[in-house]
Amino acid sequence: MWYAIVGIDVADSLEKRLSVRAEHLARLKALSEAGRLKLAGPFPAIDSDDPGPAGFTGSLIVAEFESLEAAKAWADADPYIGAGVYERVDVRPFKSVLP
Repeated sequence: MWYAIVGIDVADSLEKRLSVRAEHLARLKALSEAGRLKLAGPFPAIDSDDPGPAGFTGSLIVAEFESLEAAKAWADADPYIGAGVYERVDVRPFKSVLP
């Protein structure tokens, strides 16, 4: 089943994000290579593809896992959590309808 993982950043998270971004992306790449990633990306803090020093306010990942518990365990192991980027993370089942 698909699951939506929404991470909400702490204030001024950009430095923390950048410090572990490579590790975060490596985990997403592994999901993608396994055919289990539908989409992933950050929420810019301003209306721009490149928010510069304004940074980001969170992230969205939609990926396939065996269960809600497996999705939560994967989300809990994200380097952004260990680095203090996320204030909170919400994991929910997701039903893909379109496209």
